[in-house]
Amino acid sequence: MIAKLIDRVFPKTPDFFELLHLQCLQVSLTVDNLTLFMNTGDEQAGKLLKKDEHEADRIRMQSLNQLNQAFSTPMDREDIYRAIAALDRIVTYTKSTYHEMQVLGVQADNSSRSMAIELQTGVQALVEGFRLLAIDPVKAVDYAAKARHTERRAEKKYRLALGELFQGDDYLNMFKHRELYRHISNATDRVHATANVLQDIIVKLN
Repeated sequence: MIAKLIDRVFPKTPDFFELLHLQCLQVSLTVDNLTLFMNTGDEQAGKLLKKDEHEADRIRMQSLNQLNQAFSTPMDREDIYRAIAALDRIVTYTKSTYHEMQVLGVQADNSSRSMAIELQTGVQALVEGFRLLAIDPVKAVDYAAKARHTERRAEKKYRLALGELFQGDDYLNMFKHRELYRHISNATDRVHATANVLQDIIVKLN
């Protein structure tokens, strides 16, 4: 009876380390399906991506609800919110990349596939970084750095792709592929932003 009363007055703290890791895993699944769609054009991958998007929203809302109700948190409350929001934005730009391909009727080319691989690599680094956050935050620093580096590589590929794209006079094709490149670039920007949040959390934990 006393234990139940204590739990009511001082509710147990949700495992925000695990919640962030689970959210990051879901983001990774969404990005994996985008990469699969871009490599194969498989509509099933596109359907899975849409399904992943809904699941990502569900996990995000669950985490936010837990955060709003938590009596205390194992790390800065604002940093948890920033991490949840930053991970969600990766999903947003991943989804918009797929939708732009559908709306514009544009297929992935070598440049966009190469950028998508950097996006995938960056998110995989975030997955490992958030996994290590609770057990070895010092080692998680390396993965935050790896995620940032993928954004820099993707940005270089983006600029090279634009330089190659704007040749000749097929302006409609130029416009379509520029939009595709831009959305993937925006997604990798969000990976960089999420890595910065991860780095902030690590600094405060140490």
